[in-house]
Amino acid sequence: MCAATELFSTSALAQSSVTLFGQVDQWVGAKKLSGAERAWGERGGGMQTSYWGLKGQEDLGNNLKAIFSIEGFFTANDGQAGSYKGDAFFSRNAYVGLLGDYGTVTAGRHTTPYFVSTVLFNPFVDSYNFSPIVLHTFLGLQGQGLVGDSGWNNSIQYQTPDFSGLNATAIYAFGNAAGQTGQNKWGGTVAYSRGPFAAMAAYQQVRFNFVPNDLSSVAPGFSSQQAAQVGATFDFGVAKLYAQYQYMNDSITPVGAHSNGGQIGVSVPLGTGKALASYAYTKMVGSIDATRNSWSVGYDYSLSKRTDVYAAYLNDRVTALSSGSTFGVGVRTYF
Repeated sequence: MCAATELFSTSALAQSSVTLFGQVDQWVGAKKLSGAERAWGERGGGMQTSYWGLKGQEDLGNNLKAIFSIEGFFTANDGQAGSYKGDAFFSRNAYVGLLGDYGTVTAGRHTTPYFVSTVLFNPFVDSYNFSPIVLHTFLGLQGQGLVGDSGWNNSIQYQTPDFSGLNATAIYAFGNAAGQTGQNKWGGTVAYSRGPFAAMAAYQQVRFNFVPNDLSSVAPGFSSQQAAQVGATFDFGVAKLYAQYQYMNDSITPVGAHSNGGQIGVSVPLGTGKALASYAYTKMVGSIDATRNSWSVGYDYSLSKRTDVYAAYLNDRVTALSSGSTFGVGVRTYF
């Protein structure tokens, strides 16, 4: 019996794997967005939000694998789970699915393809403190930016195989409420990467923020939002250039709103690190008429392949509001 059990366990281990991974990012400095008060302190996620996760796969034969990933944000400065108070424990990703010759299908909670597009094509990645395009996209003008969250519950996602650098992703999220079949979220991306060039087009439409019929709590008469984005990078070796364009439309009765904007950025190798710079502009017209201009500079110094330290500054201006400036230094390590 023991020999048989040992043989079975060895065979199972040979066909499956589980990996622990993540990163921890902490910074010290002062934060002040346009129209807000300055706040000094030590916080999590200066350059990127801290997270941890477990992912694994099992070989089912015939080039088919079962896969899973459960990933959660956290703030190391206070030991709290989630990227903000009230965030889900596994808010980054929590899904299971199948990977094969015809692509990958997963079900659960997913980081949205639109969020991936936003962070891949700006030099400050997913920094909610120093990336101008992340601020414009997910915080928006006077609090009205992209709705629907950067991670979708109750969602199904399909990713195509890579076709000589070309691939696509599609996602659909259910409202999961009886009698609310029209309350949904859907979107996707088409991407191309070859050598030093990469580009991605993203689109999504949402009919609720967190639960069905809750958009009216964001703005009275708000029924849906459509958002589109294109981004590109080119690595010249001496510098990597970034560019993005974005359009959002808010369907609001009786007066809707839409915004146009974009981002340009650059990353320049300097010593054992890299200098970063980014500028973003957004103009919203309709129920809110305002413009937002934000720019940031920073330096990211590599201590090793897994650990870096950084310093960054962000300037933020919104029509009719006081200007903001955020600055600080931080350390980030991957595992």
